[in-house]
Amino acid sequence: MHLYTPVSKTPWMDVECGSYLTDHAKSAVLQKKLAMSEIDRALHNLFSIRMRLGLFDGNPTRLPFGMIGPNHVCSKDHQYLALEAARNGIVLLKNTAALLPLPKTSPSISLAVIGPNANASPLTLLGNYAGPPCNYVTILQGFQHYAKNAVYHPGCDGGPKCSSAQIEQAVEVAKKVDYVVLVMGLDQSEEREERDRIHLDLPGKQLELINSVAEASKKPVILVLLCGGPVDISSAKYNHKIGGILWAGYPGELGGIALAQIIFGDHNPGGRLPITWYPKDYIKVPMTDMRMRADPSTGYPGRTYRFYKGPKVYEFGYGLSYSKYSYEFVSVTHNKLHLNQSSTYLMVENSETIRYKLISELGEETCQSMSVSVSVKVQNHGSRVGKHPVLLFMRPGKQSSGSPVKQLVGFQSVMLDAGEMTHVGFVVSPCEHLSRANEAGAKIIEEGSHVLLVDDQEHPIDIFV
Repeated sequence: MHLYTPVSKTPWMDVECGSYLTDHAKSAVLQKKLAMSEIDRALHNLFSIRMRLGLFDGNPTRLPFGMIGPNHVCSKDHQYLALEAARNGIVLLKNTAALLPLPKTSPSISLAVIGPNANASPLTLLGNYAGPPCNYVTILQGFQHYAKNAVYHPGCDGGPKCSSAQIEQAVEVAKKVDYVVLVMGLDQSEEREERDRIHLDLPGKQLELINSVAEASKKPVILVLLCGGPVDISSAKYNHKIGGILWAGYPGELGGIALAQIIFGDHNPGGRLPITWYPKDYIKVPMTDMRMRADPSTGYPGRTYRFYKGPKVYEFGYGLSYSKYSYEFVSVTHNKLHLNQSSTYLMVENSETIRYKLISELGEETCQSMSVSVSVKVQNHGSRVGKHPVLLFMRPGKQSSGSPVKQLVGFQSVMLDAGEMTHVGFVVSPCEHLSRANEAGAKIIEEGSHVLLVDDQEHPIDIFV
């Protein structure tokens, strides 16, 4: 239970991450670096929460949640939720010439599932911080539901580390089938709590295996990546022999079913990347340099989708679908905002004077009164139903040294039938969404144009101070 108490001098005492406090708190007290009163306060918070949870109210089996067992955890609703979470989280990154979905009507379709993660253990699919699965379906088992005679080959020796690979054997398997799915990526031997990666490449001989199998296959192959963090797959992105790429993360106990349903068209993918995928040279940036904003004078590219200005493999929010969607700004309640309240400040940048307001001086009431309601029309032009996330971004009309390249205002997911249209609403708070932090850490809102973005559609909001 993590409980943050803002008034405390040492709120970190409430959080035992690993065994840090167990190992070091006593020494800190003996060295008078930590007051006993702070430990007492943390214990007070801990036991207050436990009391609120009813843990001291008698026999736990007689309490409202005292008899929860596997039959409750593994209910049909919960297992459906696991499947739905996996389906919604898988991201389609490439689909050249509409290779996907694969045909499922032909009984004679032959399929090979190749790669170190193709028949991976539950530990790989679950990732970190997971309880024991109620049910477990490997990637291979998921595909065998659609292609009964699917052929499997691990490709690599020793799992995703792939220090050695059976490339010739995998190539021979690939030559004999209609379609090949390569299931590559990472596992907890490569990335986990207390294990940081030192490169962004696929490990070992994975890339060599991918290229060899892709070159030998009758048709362009499908590449599936299991990993938490980004990998530089630029070569696969631009390889015409690789027709489809999907990122599945660590999709959980029913990830095998979810992935197969997407690849064979029983689910229309709609996931978006939650992080930017950087190229492998990004590791040259020292991990101790935590500046967010880019510094052109030193070549520092910045961090996160908001400020990073270097090349990208795939960017935050990217994701394809089997359907084509269109967007249109239907209404924006205010195109121009006049901020006459509070003092106006000036700053000079590149010989240009920029006028701005301090958010702290505008006040909460003023900020709320400036809220802008935005309505966006979304239409599914495809032949399939799809759950589609609509992402609303903002970018400054003119970049200043401290402003983000763009930033997410909000997102909503809508379920649309083939050809269906709907309207999605957002509320834009200028004080929150159109502001930025200056060098002193104060939130400011600058005069000028701020552009709302949904995919390729733009709508300006002009600020006057």
